[in-house]
Amino acid sequence: MRTSEIRSRWLDFFASKDHEIRSSVPLISPDPSILFTVAGMVPFIPYILGTEPAPWPRAASVQKCIRTNDIDNVGRTTRHGTFFQMNGNFSFGDYFKEGAIQYAWELLTTPTSAGGYGLDGDRLWMTIWEKDEVSWDYLTKTIGVAPLHVQKLPFAEISWSTGQPGPAGACCEIHYDRGPAYGPDGGPEADTAGDRFLEIWNLVFDEFVRGEGEGHDFELVGKLDSTAIDTGAGLERIAFLLQDKPNMYEIDEVYPVIAAAEAMSGRAYGLGAAGPEAGAAYMDDVRMRVVADHVRSALMLIGDGVRPGNDGRGYVLRRLIRRAVRSMRLLGVDEASLPTLLTASKDVMKLSYPELEERWGTISEVAYGEEEAFRRTLSAGTTILDTAVGRARERASAAGARPLVSGQDAFELHDTYGFPIDLTLEMASEQGVDVDEAAFRSLMDEQKERARADARAKKTGHIDVRLFQDIERSMGGGSEFLGYTEASAEATVAGLLLDGRPEPVATAPAQVEVVLDRTPFYAEMGGQLADHGVIRLAGGGIVEVGDVQAPIRGLSVHRGTLTEGAIAVGERAYAEIDTERRLAIARAHTSTHMVYAGLRRTVAPDSEQAGSENSPSRLRFDFSHNTALTTGQVNDIEALVNEKLAEDLQVRTETMSLEDARASGAIALFGEKYGTEVRVVTIGDDFDRELCGGTHVPSTGHIGRIAILGESSIGSGVRRIDALVGDAAYGFQAKEHALVSQLSTMIGGRPEELPERIESLMGRLKDAEKRLAAAEQAAMASRVVEVVNGARRVGAYRLAVADLGAVSNADLLRSLVLDARERLGEAEPTVIVAAGVSGERPVIVVATNAAARDIGAKAGELVKVAAKALGGGGGGKPDLAQGGGQNAGALPEAMAAITQALGA
Repeated sequence: MRTSEIRSRWLDFFASKDHEIRSSVPLISPDPSILFTVAGMVPFIPYILGTEPAPWPRAASVQKCIRTNDIDNVGRTTRHGTFFQMNGNFSFGDYFKEGAIQYAWELLTTPTSAGGYGLDGDRLWMTIWEKDEVSWDYLTKTIGVAPLHVQKLPFAEISWSTGQPGPAGACCEIHYDRGPAYGPDGGPEADTAGDRFLEIWNLVFDEFVRGEGEGHDFELVGKLDSTAIDTGAGLERIAFLLQDKPNMYEIDEVYPVIAAAEAMSGRAYGLGAAGPEAGAAYMDDVRMRVVADHVRSALMLIGDGVRPGNDGRGYVLRRLIRRAVRSMRLLGVDEASLPTLLTASKDVMKLSYPELEERWGTISEVAYGEEEAFRRTLSAGTTILDTAVGRARERASAAGARPLVSGQDAFELHDTYGFPIDLTLEMASEQGVDVDEAAFRSLMDEQKERARADARAKKTGHIDVRLFQDIERSMGGGSEFLGYTEASAEATVAGLLLDGRPEPVATAPAQVEVVLDRTPFYAEMGGQLADHGVIRLAGGGIVEVGDVQAPIRGLSVHRGTLTEGAIAVGERAYAEIDTERRLAIARAHTSTHMVYAGLRRTVAPDSEQAGSENSPSRLRFDFSHNTALTTGQVNDIEALVNEKLAEDLQVRTETMSLEDARASGAIALFGEKYGTEVRVVTIGDDFDRELCGGTHVPSTGHIGRIAILGESSIGSGVRRIDALVGDAAYGFQAKEHALVSQLSTMIGGRPEELPERIESLMGRLKDAEKRLAAAEQAAMASRVVEVVNGARRVGAYRLAVADLGAVSNADLLRSLVLDARERLGEAEPTVIVAAGVSGERPVIVVATNAAARDIGAKAGELVKVAAKALGGGGGGKPDLAQGGGQNAGALPEAMAAITQALGA
């Protein structure tokens, strides 16, 4: 039975039992706080937890899932895969234990001819909670399962919960006995490896409320008001049972990739069935299974919108592709393999997911590009790693220790050759060598700190950070930020720098850096520009603040000009920000969140923020995306954001623990370090929720409108949106409206007719340009006869010269000299020179025939002589060359220079 049929039978069965059939959600998790959909129940979590009412009492699905926590087991066990499909059926306050057990038994044991899976009921075993009498009675008395086949376990060994206080319940796990060839007898309790008594379906009975605790160490504190059923049956596991295969890699949706790898490598699969003792044959089998699994996972991830990158989902995809490519290399295949392997996977997976065929152009382009980039990296990096391994072995031999690749070598591989540390660890391990991972991590941390210091230095004039650390220590902590609620505040000058040196006092005029013990000024961070404003000193001094930086976390340094009086450490001060600037920046910052939300909702739900800048009335937002946005997509984002701005959504800020923030669905910038307490900014009820320390407007109505200026690429896989905000957006759109009105008047038509009319004008203009070019070409042809007839003797050469005056392009000159050279022939050494002015710049073209070149006349050298006179340069081949310059008035001198060079 094909896997696609097993899938359809599942859905058909539960549809006949009045279940709502739900399509698989994408592999990109609908929960923004996790990377991937890791289980079939993920889309139904709100209904199971009771945080949302279920739209239906019962449902069923076949969900695409990705898990990479067991990636090292892929290929080595019968059932570990990074991509898998989870059959599930769910009940929300409807049927409970008896119903779930009945449905499972019925589908598993019903003959295939009647729409079931046709498994032998005598080979099914169950494990249940030792106190679950309802399940025991239904299995043994109603269905008639042999009591020996129902094994009871403690709650801790057969239960499920969310890992925190909330719903919990015992399970009923259904296992299939594959026979003595796969392990010991005695049921699931005896077969701890799980190869003989293979778990194929888990029924979770959510009925309890659990209390605090870690792992399974928690107390059941009560019962749920409404029970729930959450089941999961691995599609691939059922497939290798029904297809009588020893493992999931040999089912119909996976094995074609192994067959393709066999054909490409010339190595046979299956010779390592005896396990590790089979040596090289076993490793060949493992590598082919890794290839089959990872290629399928990459296919499905790219199909769902994930793109290779250096962090988050993109890094997982990149790692899968790289492991597959490297495994093929270890199988002896050096050429690109994904064009063959990925196609093989697509051809079988499209039976269940026809959208793969529709998206194939994009999927293949992304995958093939990533493979090609990694093949270049692998070629260079492998040589360097082999050298590092050799050094490690030499050191180990001298010291009598196990070989250890240094952290410095691992860091060089990562930093210079793009070798990720996990690949270095894997490749070194295969050679029996360890890697000093701790030293590598330390060097990575140092590099990150240097990068942060460099960024800070650009803002602080390369001042030694230790100076600010000393100020912070003298203060007993950093600056207290008041700017979320206050636009001005009284403060004390805690530190003062003049020309990068600590000073107790400074007098006007002077460029100073001021540290206050408390401040309303926002220091530039998180993409938000710093506040501007004024610091007024008690003694009459005034500092006009033009920048605020945080060279060390939590310490705000105000940079500005002391315009009047003096400033001294310890002096009382009054700090006041430019509120108009702050409000304009806040509008831009909130708008950036809105644009990100609009992007995720209309175009790219998997896109991750890659940077931003929020300046007064303008925003810049960078995001991960592999292709350019269409005009329609940009318009959709702008329209959605402006619609939500008009709804005047409330903007709320809350401080909570990082764990609570993630649980609430708040988006965190991947790789960013956060403290235990974080600030969460929420727009509307659920339009956007992000971790953010910046300042925002109280509601979206304060923004007005945004106008997206454009979208562009700023690097591989990274795009940028630029937009105007508030008054700037209104002004921009007003200018656009005025421009459209002006064009309508000039062209004579309504605004909506402009595209058609302009297209017509452009067509007519192109036709006119073609006619003009044809006329110029005809004129040049008529000049050729004149040029040929005017050829004269200069030394050993026949020289033909033409000054054509103004020309539309240099191609006309090239055409003339080539035509003239052909007409003059090879009877004697000949040089043809044409000069003209194109775009107010002089151009000169020289051609020589073979006879002239034989006695030393080279077009490239002659052009250089002429171009020197024109104040420019040029060059080309000995037979044809072109040059130019700045001084069109010097063309006569340039022509004379060529004549002189020919020996006149």
